[in-house]
Amino acid sequence: MFLREVKRENRNGTQVSYLQLVHNDWDPAARTSRTKILYSFGRTDQVDTAAIERLIVSLSRLLDPAAALRATAGSDLSFIGSRPWGGTDVLDGLWRRLGIDTAMAKLLARRRITSPFERVLFGLVANRALAPSSKLAAADWITHDVHIDGLPETSDDVCYRAMDWLHDVREHLERAVFGQVANLLNLEVDLLFFDTTSTYFELEDPDEPVARDEHGHVLDGKDGKDGKDGKDGAENTAGFRTYGKSKDSRDDLPQIVIGMAVTRDGIPVRVWCWPGNTNDSALIRQVKDDMRDWTLSKIVWVADRGFSSEHNRRYLRQGDHAYIIGEKLRSDSVEIKAALSRQGRYTTIADNMRVKEVKVSETERFVICHNPDAATRDAHIRAQLVGQLAELIAGSDSLPVMKRGELRGKISTKPGLHRYLRVTPGGLLRVDKAKIKAEANLDGKYLLRCSDPHLPAADIARGYKQLLEVERGWRDMKQILDLRPVYHRLEERIRAHVVLCWLALLLIRIVETTTGQTWHHVRRDLDRLHAVTFTGPTGTFRQRTDPTKPQTDLYARLDLPLPKKIIEITPAQP
Repeated sequence: MFLREVKRENRNGTQVSYLQLVHNDWDPAARTSRTKILYSFGRTDQVDTAAIERLIVSLSRLLDPAAALRATAGSDLSFIGSRPWGGTDVLDGLWRRLGIDTAMAKLLARRRITSPFERVLFGLVANRALAPSSKLAAADWITHDVHIDGLPETSDDVCYRAMDWLHDVREHLERAVFGQVANLLNLEVDLLFFDTTSTYFELEDPDEPVARDEHGHVLDGKDGKDGKDGKDGAENTAGFRTYGKSKDSRDDLPQIVIGMAVTRDGIPVRVWCWPGNTNDSALIRQVKDDMRDWTLSKIVWVADRGFSSEHNRRYLRQGDHAYIIGEKLRSDSVEIKAALSRQGRYTTIADNMRVKEVKVSETERFVICHNPDAATRDAHIRAQLVGQLAELIAGSDSLPVMKRGELRGKISTKPGLHRYLRVTPGGLLRVDKAKIKAEANLDGKYLLRCSDPHLPAADIARGYKQLLEVERGWRDMKQILDLRPVYHRLEERIRAHVVLCWLALLLIRIVETTTGQTWHHVRRDLDRLHAVTFTGPTGTFRQRTDPTKPQTDLYARLDLPLPKKIIEITPAQP
């Protein structure tokens, strides 16, 4: 089947041509091929081109995209390849809108660096958001697998040098990015949420201890044997990747500690890194100092119970700031015992939550929150634990004293079970019914401590509940952006790697809050918008595929222009 052009000459000498869709059919009787006209398009100069285009589009649906492009490009053009473009184009648009490119350009100009570090760092950030991999694989991804404006190719060596520069300017860059994000997105930065996590490394041995200051940074000229913190002269030596309390349940591997501050809208505004053995209780004071000059508004710090020490609370109240901090209910604190013993009436707020404020101190307020759904869950978990404990100690009365002691030691290694274990004066193992009754009174409850005298109890509860945004950020950082595994061993590059992950999380969180969709679905739709490359006798050109309706809607919601049809044209060399 093919298109045939038939010409004839009129009496006046003019020539007219007609287009016909014909098909050669074999005639077995005549033993020859005969041409059959399937459809006549009419005169060539009067052909309905729109109808032909619709026919071509309809037939192209039967082919895969590459075959359709080859079939419609023409015999003088060759199809070279197709690369995803939608994801990098959207991220690049937000990158430029937030002024990150401008901030980096100014920092590069101060050091008279001519390398395209800004484009390379954007490529690394886009790689974290779209196809997380090592820097070596990221360089190959940028060069061969994706289209990024202004960055046709790069190498792993350039990527590493760009990361080294990023580490040197990270504090200036973080401040500039925060100012741009806060102004353009009208962020409410009066409420900041802070939390930490840890990430481990597959190492046989931790890093060698070196001298560090009070912020965990290496002191110049120190060998680690006489490390001082630069403040009170106390010894402070530690390796960056070292053993500590792992939040990933990998205490057997060296780790680092990472902190993140997030707004009430879920926008991450800054990250920190510390050696793996750093205690959470001292970190929030450094975070408050670092954020002191970033905003003029009053800040209410929201943190988990790991930061509830008296020193931290006193420090956070300085400068007319306030805090909302979760408290551990199973505490021996006099204040907490008094708060739990106070009578009062619960008030129901949104999300099926009830709150009750109790008077304990003149300077602090305590709010008891109760969630019926969480209470049901706590009761179910406790019933499972008690059942496991009862099964373990069943028949233990007949065991020898030594065997019974071994069983008790085994249970002591399981805190959830050991909590409900009671040992009689005669050494017999029993389920502690009094402890079960006491724990039942705490089901679904948590206690909040606040220093702001004007915040309503309901707002205190809602503010603390939004701390889940930080936990969601950690989950996305580890599962979507692949914070781990970290392929670097130098401390400077590990810190730069964390900054790249923060920038990627910032961009995808802006996409999610603006579009109302998860990044997983947005990325899937955007990856279907491609940049297609053709070459011919006159040169090479690259153009985008036609956007679908979901892609058009995403660009509209993000208030970004659709990418231009023709991306670039390279004439053939004479």
